[in-house]
Amino acid sequence: MPFGVDEAGKGPALGSMFAAAVHCEDPAALPDGIADSKRLAPERREELAATIREDDRVRVGVAEITPARIDDPETDMNSLAVAAHAEAIGGALAGLDFEPGGSDPGTLEADAVEPAPITGLCDACDTDEDRFARRVREACTSLPSTSDSLPDALEIEARHGADDESPIVGAASVVAKVERDAHVAALADRVDGYESVGSGYPSDPNTREFLASYVDEHGELPPFARESWSTCEDLLAEAQQTGLERF
Repeated sequence: MPFGVDEAGKGPALGSMFAAAVHCEDPAALPDGIADSKRLAPERREELAATIREDDRVRVGVAEITPARIDDPETDMNSLAVAAHAEAIGGALAGLDFEPGGSDPGTLEADAVEPAPITGLCDACDTDEDRFARRVREACTSLPSTSDSLPDALEIEARHGADDESPIVGAASVVAKVERDAHVAALADRVDGYESVGSGYPSDPNTREFLASYVDEHGELPPFARESWSTCEDLLAEAQQTGLERF
């Protein structure tokens, strides 16, 4: 597979979701030790991500889906995951020359020359793998940077667990996770008096403690919260009810 795609941060209550696409014609160019990012120590992920980005044989595209986009009532997380994958693919493939396949293009009529297929594998973010792959491909065709090149040449497959089975999807998983981790680490800098917001996941007690403390102090959610998430809605409702009971 010349390119792989994965996301990080689909489920947290804080911060953005990221998707990364990694394109590499030669699998041997990928560093050793790549695996699903969740099975790697943070330091190892950062080392691998740096190596991937520094290699001229490897192209990387990253897409960020902000909390504002996530909270938009006109969309949903499955659609946003599709958009993130497509935007990351567009970033990784933008500027590539898609060579025609088959015969020498100089001997054929222009409209008879078909581009060589370019194939990719996504870690499926939908229970239906084929549906997710189809939606990502359709989303790619509307991207300004790729719409002239990819519609007839792009082949996308999606599989559950691809980040653990495929080195190139694992590479994308590593890049996406490092982007997400750096993003979360910087969130605390946006609010005074807090050194950390935890991982951002609702199950993280540090995140829940941060959210409860912030809402109690300010009477509102932090600017990087996913307001439509039930964790955030419940904390805000509790704070508002407590405020009413004081009068």
